[in-house]
Amino acid sequence: MTSGRYSVQHNTLDPNEMESYSNAPLGSNPTMDSFLPEELLASVKDTIQCRELQIQQLACLLASNFPSPSTLVLHGREATGKSLTINALLRAIETPSAIVRSKECITTRHLLERTLSEVQNALGEPSRPIDGRCESISAFFVQLQRLLEGQKKFILIFDNIDRQREPAPTLLPALARLGEMIPNLTTVFILTFPHPRQFHHAGIPHIHFPSYTRAELISLVSSSPVPLEQPPGTSPPPTNRPSFTPSDLEYLWPRFVTAVHDALAQPAQNSLPSLRTLCARLWPPFIAPILSNQYTPREFSKLMVRNRHLFQSEDFLKESIITASKPQPSSAANTDLSMRKRPGPTFTLPKTPAQILITAYLASHIQPKHDTLLFSKYSSSRRKRRGGGAIAPRTPNKKKAAHRKISRQMFGAQAFGLERMLAIYAAFFGADGGYGGARDGKRKVVDGGGAEILMQFSTLVGMNLIVRGGATAGGGEGGGWDPLEAGGGKWRCNVGLDYVRQLARVLRFDLDNYLLE
Repeated sequence: MTSGRYSVQHNTLDPNEMESYSNAPLGSNPTMDSFLPEELLASVKDTIQCRELQIQQLACLLASNFPSPSTLVLHGREATGKSLTINALLRAIETPSAIVRSKECITTRHLLERTLSEVQNALGEPSRPIDGRCESISAFFVQLQRLLEGQKKFILIFDNIDRQREPAPTLLPALARLGEMIPNLTTVFILTFPHPRQFHHAGIPHIHFPSYTRAELISLVSSSPVPLEQPPGTSPPPTNRPSFTPSDLEYLWPRFVTAVHDALAQPAQNSLPSLRTLCARLWPPFIAPILSNQYTPREFSKLMVRNRHLFQSEDFLKESIITASKPQPSSAANTDLSMRKRPGPTFTLPKTPAQILITAYLASHIQPKHDTLLFSKYSSSRRKRRGGGAIAPRTPNKKKAAHRKISRQMFGAQAFGLERMLAIYAAFFGADGGYGGARDGKRKVVDGGGAEILMQFSTLVGMNLIVRGGATAGGGEGGGWDPLEAGGGKWRCNVGLDYVRQLARVLRFDLDNYLLE
């Protein structure tokens, strides 16, 4: 019976021969041993540990002396050894192959042209030069078939093909049928999770690479120990440091890796690269007591008690260039409330942007009808003359007491005009940036719209501290509107009261005096 490029013949076996096949252990089958020499297969298994089953399956499917499937899929989670295993096996069987990093290609044309370039480099000097431009899948098929003409077998690997940035919807089904048009080609796809209808093709063999178990992770990391010595760039070690033997490192390192995996890696970073990185970070502080002659490498229990803070904190799990500072012990001077400093803002701003941000917050949370009452010098002097000093509070109305108004801070920031914000800024800070606003006759209005003020305002808009709040008079609703154009538009303050209050405290500005309840 013939199917595609495979032929299956129904032969009968002698009963004694069948018994010899059934009693033979796995890997001792003479037919399976003929795919790859036993010593070569053993060297690959020694190089790639904990992947014996996958190596044996790939050796059966990709052997150079036997036909291979037109398409093969390797799938599994990240960092499970898919690319490493197939690369080591291809080097061992010495079959011409090319690997294409699909996630480095942006468009479909970029991927196809990159594939032709990799195939041409793998073959050395092709018999027929080709044009590197590929406008379509059909042109790619023609040029690839011309390249592989006369080759006995060629393996084309697409690594991380599911992470192609801008793939065409028919890219994977078309690449999966390359072997049907080019008989001497085997296409291998490396995926994270294969979809059942991803290739539009049935009968594709899949090889699964499962995640490493706890014993396998510990075995892999323990096979490459870090030296028991002072890391470079630190203070010089003491002169009387004892010498360590290789057996001390063989005793300490596997136990340390097991403790790191059980404490941090298993619940947070259960992968081989993350476990190696985590062990490399924790190893220098863990062996610091050994290098200072406080403990010996054989006292693992005492080292665990001494360094228990390393396994209780999650600071080493975060990628950061800033080292976490250790908490200082409390003292009577530190616990005194009078000696404590007030907390500053999360990030500070220069003086002028801070003043603009405070003004924008006031303009967003104060209604325009109260501007004359709060910011006008004329209104303040007029009310003093009429009342003869302080203004007497009004008698509360019992009918309105049941309908108490909600604070303006609960409604959020309202849109304000740029001209109104500039007027409030001139009333408070004037040309020289001082305080007192309209109550000081020496303050000046911002001249000419304040070019420097508008530049700082545009910077705050770029930082999203002030955002668009409505339609603009000069630029409409377009996204490319320039905040320095005429009209000003509508804006809103995009920061909260706590941060603005901290800025006002740094600038010694009484913000609460102008916020109406």
